[in-house]
Amino acid sequence: MRSTIEKHVRSAVMFLVAGLVFGGALPARAETEFTAKIKDAMKTMKEEATKLGEPKVEGSALLFGTTKMNGNYQIVDAIKEKFGCTATFFVKKGTDFVRVSTNVVKEGNRAVGTVLDPKGPAIAQIAKGEAYYGLADILGTQYDTGYEPIKNAAGETVGVYYIGYPLKK
Repeated sequence: MRSTIEKHVRSAVMFLVAGLVFGGALPARAETEFTAKIKDAMKTMKEEATKLGEPKVEGSALLFGTTKMNGNYQIVDAIKEKFGCTATFFVKKGTDFVRVSTNVVKEGNRAVGTVLDPKGPAIAQIAKGEAYYGLADILGTQYDTGYEPIKNAAGETVGVYYIGYPLKK
Protein backbone atom coordinates (compact mmCIF):
# COMPACT_ATOMS: atom_id res chain seq x y z
CA MET A 1 0.00 0.00 0.00
CA ARG A 2 2.78 2.41 0.91
CA SER A 3 4.59 1.90 -2.41
CA THR A 4 1.36 2.74 -4.29
CA ILE A 5 1.00 6.00 -2.38
CA GLU A 6 4.67 6.82 -2.98
CA LYS A 7 4.19 6.19 -6.72
CA HIS A 8 1.17 8.52 -6.84
CA VAL A 9 2.98 11.23 -4.88
CA ARG A 10 6.04 10.90 -7.12
CA SER A 11 3.84 11.06 -10.22
CA ALA A 12 2.01 14.12 -8.90
CA VAL A 13 5.28 15.89 -8.10
CA MET A 14 6.70 15.09 -11.57
CA PHE A 15 3.48 16.33 -13.19
CA LEU A 16 3.64 19.56 -11.18
CA VAL A 17 7.30 20.16 -12.02
CA ALA A 18 6.70 19.45 -15.72
CA GLY A 19 3.74 21.82 -15.69
CA LEU A 20 5.79 24.58 -14.12
CA VAL A 21 8.71 24.14 -16.50
CA PHE A 22 6.81 23.60 -19.73
CA GLY A 23 3.70 25.58 -18.86
CA GLY A 24 5.56 28.83 -18.52
CA ALA A 25 4.97 29.36 -14.82
CA LEU A 26 8.72 29.66 -14.35
CA PRO A 27 10.47 32.59 -15.99
CA ALA A 28 11.87 31.75 -19.43
CA ARG A 29 14.85 34.04 -18.88
CA ALA A 30 16.68 34.99 -15.76
CA GLU A 31 17.69 38.60 -15.23
CA THR A 32 21.34 39.28 -16.10
CA GLU A 33 23.76 42.08 -15.31
CA PHE A 34 22.66 43.74 -18.56
CA THR A 35 18.85 43.40 -18.28
CA ALA A 36 18.16 46.82 -16.74
CA LYS A 37 20.65 48.53 -19.10
CA ILE A 38 19.08 46.87 -22.16
CA LYS A 39 15.59 47.96 -21.13
CA ASP A 40 16.72 51.53 -20.38
CA ALA A 41 18.60 51.82 -23.68
CA MET A 42 15.62 50.36 -25.59
CA LYS A 43 13.24 52.83 -23.96
CA THR A 44 15.52 55.74 -24.88
CA MET A 45 15.99 54.50 -28.45
CA LYS A 46 12.24 54.19 -28.97
CA GLU A 47 11.58 57.62 -27.43
CA GLU A 48 14.19 59.32 -29.64
CA ALA A 49 12.85 57.66 -32.79
CA THR A 50 9.23 58.42 -31.89
CA LYS A 51 10.06 62.14 -31.46
CA LEU A 52 10.76 62.16 -35.21
CA GLY A 53 7.26 60.90 -36.12
CA GLU A 54 5.38 57.75 -37.05
CA PRO A 55 7.45 54.87 -38.43
CA LYS A 56 6.88 53.82 -42.04
CA VAL A 57 8.64 52.11 -44.91
CA GLU A 58 9.12 53.66 -48.35
CA GLY A 59 10.76 51.19 -50.71
CA SER A 60 13.67 49.81 -48.69
CA ALA A 61 13.91 52.87 -46.44
CA LEU A 62 12.80 53.04 -42.81
CA LEU A 63 11.49 56.46 -41.85
CA PHE A 64 10.29 58.05 -38.64
CA GLY A 65 8.20 60.96 -39.84
CA THR A 66 10.25 62.43 -42.66
CA THR A 67 13.61 61.33 -41.23
CA LYS A 68 15.18 58.49 -43.17
CA MET A 69 17.03 56.05 -40.86
CA ASN A 70 19.04 54.33 -43.62
CA GLY A 71 22.61 55.54 -43.17
CA ASN A 72 21.57 57.89 -40.34
CA TYR A 73 23.64 56.98 -37.27
CA GLN A 74 22.65 59.81 -34.95
CA ILE A 75 20.39 57.78 -32.64
CA VAL A 76 22.42 54.54 -32.60
CA ASP A 77 25.63 56.44 -31.85
CA ALA A 78 23.95 58.48 -29.10
CA ILE A 79 22.67 55.25 -27.54
CA LYS A 80 26.17 53.76 -27.65
CA GLU A 81 27.63 56.92 -26.10
CA LYS A 82 25.08 56.97 -23.27
CA PHE A 83 24.72 53.24 -22.53
CA GLY A 84 27.87 51.60 -23.96
CA CYS A 85 25.83 49.13 -26.01
CA THR A 86 25.25 48.21 -29.63
CA ALA A 87 22.07 49.49 -31.27
CA THR A 88 20.41 48.88 -34.63
CA PHE A 89 17.37 49.82 -36.67
CA PHE A 90 16.23 47.06 -39.03
CA VAL A 91 13.76 47.56 -41.90
CA LYS A 92 11.43 44.80 -43.04
CA LYS A 93 12.23 43.68 -46.58
CA GLY A 94 10.09 40.73 -47.69
CA THR A 95 10.40 38.19 -44.88
CA ASP A 96 13.81 39.52 -43.77
CA PHE A 97 14.87 42.38 -41.53
CA VAL A 98 17.90 44.30 -42.84
CA ARG A 99 20.18 46.59 -40.80
CA VAL A 100 19.88 50.15 -42.08
CA SER A 101 21.36 52.04 -39.12
CA THR A 102 23.74 50.41 -36.66
CA ASN A 103 26.83 50.74 -34.53
CA VAL A 104 27.46 46.97 -34.80
CA VAL A 105 30.79 46.56 -36.59
CA LYS A 106 31.75 43.78 -39.01
CA GLU A 107 35.26 43.66 -40.44
CA GLY A 108 35.94 47.25 -39.38
CA ASN A 109 32.76 48.71 -40.93
CA ARG A 110 29.21 49.25 -39.75
CA ALA A 111 27.24 46.07 -40.44
CA VAL A 112 24.65 47.89 -42.58
CA GLY A 113 22.96 45.57 -45.05
CA THR A 114 23.32 42.44 -42.91
CA VAL A 115 20.16 40.52 -42.03
CA LEU A 116 18.62 39.64 -38.67
CA ASP A 117 19.36 35.92 -38.29
CA PRO A 118 16.31 34.14 -39.78
CA LYS A 119 17.08 31.09 -37.61
CA GLY A 120 17.89 33.04 -34.44
CA PRO A 121 15.74 33.18 -31.32
CA ALA A 122 14.50 36.75 -31.84
CA ILE A 123 12.82 36.28 -35.21
CA ALA A 124 10.06 33.97 -33.92
CA GLN A 125 8.92 36.59 -31.40
CA ILE A 126 9.22 39.46 -33.87
CA ALA A 127 7.15 37.48 -36.41
CA LYS A 128 4.38 37.37 -33.77
CA GLY A 129 4.71 41.12 -33.23
CA GLU A 130 6.30 40.58 -29.82
CA ALA A 131 9.58 41.56 -28.17
CA TYR A 132 12.50 39.20 -27.54
CA TYR A 133 14.92 39.63 -24.66
CA GLY A 134 17.67 37.05 -24.30
CA LEU A 135 20.87 35.70 -25.73
CA ALA A 136 21.58 35.89 -29.45
CA ASP A 137 24.50 35.32 -31.79
CA ILE A 138 25.26 38.49 -33.71
CA LEU A 139 27.71 38.02 -36.55
CA GLY A 140 29.57 35.32 -34.62
CA THR A 141 29.57 36.90 -31.14
CA GLN A 142 27.21 36.09 -28.24
CA TYR A 143 25.22 39.08 -26.97
CA ASP A 144 22.64 39.69 -24.28
CA THR A 145 19.97 41.43 -26.33
CA GLY A 146 16.61 43.07 -26.67
CA TYR A 147 14.62 43.19 -29.91
CA GLU A 148 11.28 44.95 -30.27
CA PRO A 149 9.10 45.32 -33.34
CA ILE A 150 8.73 48.74 -34.95
CA LYS A 151 5.05 49.08 -35.84
CA ASN A 152 3.48 51.55 -38.23
CA ALA A 153 0.23 53.44 -37.61
CA ALA A 154 -1.74 50.39 -38.84
CA GLY A 155 -0.01 48.14 -36.27
CA GLU A 156 2.06 46.26 -38.87
CA THR A 157 5.66 45.36 -38.07
CA VAL A 158 7.83 47.41 -40.44
CA GLY A 159 11.15 47.05 -38.66
CA VAL A 160 12.96 46.09 -35.49
CA TYR A 161 14.72 48.00 -32.70
CA TYR A 162 17.79 46.21 -31.30
CA ILE A 163 19.98 46.76 -28.24
CA GLY A 164 22.81 44.43 -27.14
CA TYR A 165 25.85 43.92 -24.97
CA PRO A 166 28.58 41.47 -25.98
CA LEU A 167 29.19 38.73 -23.45
CA LYS A 168 32.91 38.58 -24.28
CA LYS A 169 35.06 41.37 -25.59
